[in-house]
Amino acid sequence: MHFLVVDESSTMRRILCNTINSIGYTTTAAEDGIDALEKAKDQKFDVIMTDWNMPRMDGLHLVRALRAMEEYKKTPIIMVTTEGGKQEVLTAIKEGVNNYIVKPFTAFVLREKLKDIV
Repeated sequence: MHFLVVDESSTMRRILCNTINSIGYTTTAAEDGIDALEKAKDQKFDVIMTDWNMPRMDGLHLVRALRAMEEYKKTPIIMVTTEGGKQEVLTAIKEGVNNYIVKPFTAFVLREKLKDIV
């Protein structure tokens, strides 16, 4: 499986990619929603993990754009964010997010969330 990891923080991208790679999957990183959309048009990803708060295009707008693309209508999307309020979670799920991880998180939590999707 090939993951697209989208986060403005290079440290968070590295943590997510290293954890996903250690499970045996491959990753591609993007620094914001616009970068992610460009990469998503060039290749197909099996799972997308995105932060909510990013410059240029945030995660919620990215989710909407991906869900509008035929090839990503059913692709699992995980929101990884500091936005942990009930309303934010409900909004993200309504927009098409399949799972939600609140930062900070442990590698164990990430692996458990991935089991629900992959």
